[in-house]
Amino acid sequence: MRIGKTHVATVSLLLFGALIGLPVSGAQNAATALDNGSGAYVTGRYGNLFLEDGHSQKAIRAKIDAAYQQLFHGDPQTQSVFFRAGKNANGALGYLTDWAHHDVRTEGMSYGMMIAVQLNKKADFDALWNWAMTYMYVSDPKAPGYEFFKWSCKPDGTPNSQTPAPDGEEFFAMALLFAGNRWPGGHGIYDYHAEAEKLLTAMVHRRVITVAGPRGPYSVGPEMNPDPPLVLFVPGIMPHPFTDPSYHLPAFYELFARWGPSADRGYWERAATESREFFVETTNPATGLAPDYANFDGTPAKSWFGKEHSHFGYDARRVERNWSVDWSWWRKAPSEQVLSDRIQKFFASQGINTYGPMYTLDGQPIPVPNRPGVTPESHPAGLVGTNAVASLAATDQARGRQFTEALWNEPIPSGFSRYYDGMLYLMSLLHVSGEYRIIPPGR
Repeated sequence: MRIGKTHVATVSLLLFGALIGLPVSGAQNAATALDNGSGAYVTGRYGNLFLEDGHSQKAIRAKIDAAYQQLFHGDPQTQSVFFRAGKNANGALGYLTDWAHHDVRTEGMSYGMMIAVQLNKKADFDALWNWAMTYMYVSDPKAPGYEFFKWSCKPDGTPNSQTPAPDGEEFFAMALLFAGNRWPGGHGIYDYHAEAEKLLTAMVHRRVITVAGPRGPYSVGPEMNPDPPLVLFVPGIMPHPFTDPSYHLPAFYELFARWGPSADRGYWERAATESREFFVETTNPATGLAPDYANFDGTPAKSWFGKEHSHFGYDARRVERNWSVDWSWWRKAPSEQVLSDRIQKFFASQGINTYGPMYTLDGQPIPVPNRPGVTPESHPAGLVGTNAVASLAATDQARGRQFTEALWNEPIPSGFSRYYDGMLYLMSLLHVSGEYRIIPPGR
C-alpha cells in the first residue's frame, strides 16, 4: 500500500484529533482545507475549443442538438439508445440500452442522466432516474447490492446481476447533485440532493454483507477503498482488491467534498488528490495509455475477466477525459497537462484519422476480443471524442486542434456501436464546446 503525502498529513492530524478528543470525522474534515484551485469552479469560464477553431456558436449548438436528437429520439432501430417504457406511480419511465448487448447498464443510465441535466432535459432525466430506481436499485437490506444499483438488467427490468459497478454510482451521484441545483424543490425520488447524499454515504460506508453463492459465501462492502481512498472496480471483498483507472473522477470528488455529506468532506478531497497521483502512476510514461484495470499502485491488474484488460481497451478510453475535465474544472495538477500532451502525441503518431481501438500500454495495436465487426483497424468514434477532450489540458494547441477538428468531422454514431461510442461522442461534444459544466446551486 502506498503512503502519499496526503496520507501522512491526514494521519498526523487524526492522531492529534484523537489526543484532544476530536471525533474522527471532524478530524478528517479539519485535516483538509478545501482548495478551490484556479479552474472553471472559480472562474466560471469553460473553454470552447470548437469556437476557437473557427466554428460558429450556431453551428456548434446545431451539432450538439442533432446528436442528442438522434441518440435519444432518433430511429429506434438504427439511431436511438433511449426508449420510453410506460409509466408508474412516479411518472414516466425510460431506459438507455447497450444495443449491441441487449441490456441496460448503470454506466449508460447515469451517462444519459448527466447528458440530460447538462442540456436541461428534465423529462428525459426523470424518466431515466425513475427506471433506475424502479428496476436497478437494491432496497433489500439482506442483498449484497443493498443501497446500490444492479449494474446490468434486461430491457424489461429483469436483473442480469445483483451487484453494482461503482462508475454508475459515481455518475448517478454527480448527475443528481447537478439536478438538485438546476431543478430544486423535488419530492420523493425527485428530491435529488437527498438521493445523492444517501448514495454517497453508501459508497463510502456501506456495511459488509455476506451471502451464499454458487462457489461459497461471498461478501460485498463499500465501493470506495478506505485507504488509499481509491474507487474499487467492484465492491466485493477480495484478497487483492483492484481499481479501474477510468472510474477515477477527481473533478466529481471535489464537488462531493463540497456538496455531499459533510462527514466525508476530507475523504473525498483526499480521493481527488490520490486519483490525480494515480493517473501518473497507471499511465505508460511514453504513450500516456492506461490499462482497463489496475492495482492500487497503478500497475495493470490481472483479473478473471480476461488478460486484455491489462491493456488499453474500451474502459481506458475514458481516463484521458477524466484527467482533462479535472484540469478544466480545478487546475490543481499540472501533471494532467503532461499526460494530455503525451497521449495526443502517441495517437498523432498512429494517424489522427486512422488509429485503432486497442493497444498494449507501450503502443502496439492488438486484436479486439469478442467484438463482432470490430478489428484492430477500426477507428472508434468514442475514442475520437475522448482524444479531443484531452485538448482541454494539452499545451500543444496546434496538435490539440487536429483532435478537436477530427471530432467535429466525426459522424454521429449509429448502428451496432451507437451505445458506447454514442455516449462518449455526445459527452465529448459537450466537453469540447464548454457546455459540460459545474451546475451550482441556484442555477
